[in-house]
Parts: sequence; structure tokens; C-alpha cells
Amino acid sequence: MSADYERAKQYALDRLASELSPWLTYHSLRHTRDDVLPAAIRLAHEAGVADDARLCLATAALYHDIGFLYTYEEHEAQGIVVARAVLPGFDYSAEQLATIVELIAATKMPQRPTSPLAELLCDADLDVLGREDFWPINRQLLDETQHYQGRCIDEAEWLEGQTRFLAEHHFFSPAARRLRDSGKQRNLAKMQYALAALNGVAHQ
Repeated sequence: MSADYERAKQYALDRLASELSPWLTYHSLRHTRDDVLPAAIRLAHEAGVADDARLCLATAALYHDIGFLYTYEEHEAQGIVVARAVLPGFDYSAEQLATIVELIAATKMPQRPTSPLAELLCDADLDVLGREDFWPINRQLLDETQHYQGRCIDEAEWLEGQTRFLAEHHFFSPAARRLRDSGKQRNLAKMQYALAALNGVAHQ
């Protein structure tokens, strides 16, 4: 009996749509459905990943943030609990589930992928770093972070932290580097410019 990916997908998306907190302005339904899942499928194609491995990667992309339904901190661990509870009901095998669990665990920051497939999911999770829509989505992350930290984050503090993150980040897979490295460098340059402009204003 083969895994019923479509039912597993609908389950995850339905729950994310109806149960996620509205304060999750970055880790929203859109992040999973419109960013990470398509990026994972695109990277799998670029990397020549097929069949069962692609199924596991796409399923892990769908479930990697489902733990946010329960907790903000350690959401990956809670997402693994959900995956283990529901995926056997969609005819996923023990071997497939073990792979999916490994992939979800790898997305915990700082990312530590343990296989080429996990590298693809980690890169899909941060695909936005190399995209044209990076800046507005980064603002959504700022809003979310301020809410969950319970404080207003100064613009300079945010830009400094995000600039450092972009500068230190590297995509793991050759596929992601081909697709997103140049865009990430452009976004880093924009972030550095914004920070320099802000500091210039502050010092006048």
C-alpha cells in the first residue's frame, strides 16, 4: 500500500489554515504552502531526487512547522509528534516516517542537516533569503518576533542581526546555491545599505 500524499497534504494545510495563531505573520500558512513546499519540490527536481525520497521531502516540508499549532519554542519537536501520530493513518511506512522525522528535525535553527535530502529541506525553509520578495517577508518576521519576544525591536538592532544572519548563512545543497546564492548576495547588499543609511542618519 502506498502513502496517500494528497490526504496527508490536505490534513496539514487544513490545520495550518484553521489553527495557526494570527500572530504568526512569518510562520504562516503561506510560508509552508507557498514558500517551503514549492521550494522543496523545485530543489528536488534540480537535484534529481525522485520517487520515495521526493515524497518524503514534500511531506516533511508540509509538516516542518505544524508544531507551531502547539508551541513557538521547540516547534520542530512538536511537529515530529504530529507527524508520528497522523502519517501512519495515511499509509506512510515506518521507513518513510523515520526519514520525515529526520528532515523535520534538521530544520531546527541553527540548521544541522544530516543527509543530502535534509540539506534540501533546510535550503527550502530559507529559500526566501535569495528571493526578490525577501524584504517584505523579513518585515513579517520582525512583526512576529516582536510579538513573541514581547518587546519592540529597534530598527538598527533588527538590521544588524539580520545582516549578520545573511552574511553567515550558506545554502547546503548545490541546487540551492545555483538558484539562490546571487539573490541572497543582492539582499545582503540591500540590508547593509539600509543599515549604513540608518547609522549615517543617527550620527548626523
